[in-house]
Amino acid sequence: MTPEPTTPDAAAHPAATARRRALLRTARDVADDLAADALARDQAGEQPADETARLREAGLPASLTPPRADRGTDWRTGCSVIREVSAADSAIGELLARHYVQAWSGRFYTTDQRAAALEEESVREQWLWTGAVRAPAPHEEADRPDLTLRPRTTGYVLDGHRPVDTAATTADQIVVDAVCAVTGDVLVVRVAPGTRGLTVEPARDRLGQRVAGAGTAVLERVAVAPEQVLGRRPRDEESTPPFTALAEPALRLALCHVGLGIAEGALAETRDLSRSGRARRLPGEDPDLFLTYGELASAAQTATAVADRATEVMARALDAGPRLDVEEAAGVAALVATAETVTSKAALHITARVLEFADAPGLDRFWRNARVLTSRRPVAHRLRSIGEHFLNGSHRALAAALR
Repeated sequence: MTPEPTTPDAAAHPAATARRRALLRTARDVADDLAADALARDQAGEQPADETARLREAGLPASLTPPRADRGTDWRTGCSVIREVSAADSAIGELLARHYVQAWSGRFYTTDQRAAALEEESVREQWLWTGAVRAPAPHEEADRPDLTLRPRTTGYVLDGHRPVDTAATTADQIVVDAVCAVTGDVLVVRVAPGTRGLTVEPARDRLGQRVAGAGTAVLERVAVAPEQVLGRRPRDEESTPPFTALAEPALRLALCHVGLGIAEGALAETRDLSRSGRARRLPGEDPDLFLTYGELASAAQTATAVADRATEVMARALDAGPRLDVEEAAGVAALVATAETVTSKAALHITARVLEFADAPGLDRFWRNARVLTSRRPVAHRLRSIGEHFLNGSHRALAAALR
């Protein structure tokens, strides 16, 4: 069970505290429900239509939106919800992680007034968000973008294709970046599945995260109204505003909590097998088993401590909003890279070692899920950004962290 996060102003806002506790109870109930048939759903590998319905029934999509005075969820609590669900079903945990971060898109790319209206509509309609916004990169191939916007009398026409890691067929809003064919600007837009010209090709036979709902969005002359344009994504790292630069590290940090959930879920399931006598190595017969469990539990706790520190720093940066400066943003990005490095190593190590304990059906899914989740960004990239921050300071470090 994920511990309840503490916030500096919890005592000053009893209503928010009560809402936070209720949300964590709901997350635990949802996790218990998902755990009951996690193995069967993983083996089936279908798109998460049923799972999405369960999340909506519990009210999680509406709750996991940026915090306002009377609604939404603070960053610390949102990450706790993601980790709780991920321990039971990491594919759905990743779906929630990407939903929560994409729901912040209005704040990252547009004005506060527009963001507030968008978030209010998201809560009212219980939108489930997903997307694939690419971070600015050096030497970006502007002449060959995979998504292109062409202006028309009102709005734009969007063409191209983009892989989407979660909820490709079940989301209500897909957030992507695309290059304007006339100005060369990179614009962040949202489109709704079911829109004319948008089709989704589901990913088949994935190694892990099989129920996350991955697929490729194919767009052919999809109409994009002006209100669907969230804002401009700078073409390079140096011109990215510090708060906008948090979008990519925020997503990576949310996925760190998915990785922690995988590790915790694997340890909990293997512990239950040992206690019930269904494991190969039983506690009363193998004293070295205590040593191994101690090693794995310590690895999980170490990763948790690093991720929690990054979560706290990210929470403060998000609270700062436009007041955030480049040095603070670079520090957050470097700390997130550290959390990624530690949690990915711990998740892979723990999920591989538990396979030595028991030959139980489905225990391998934890390793498969961890492998798919952690393979998307090489360790060398993370270590490079950490080293860049240590050696050269803020501006270059922020650029390195976004690669």
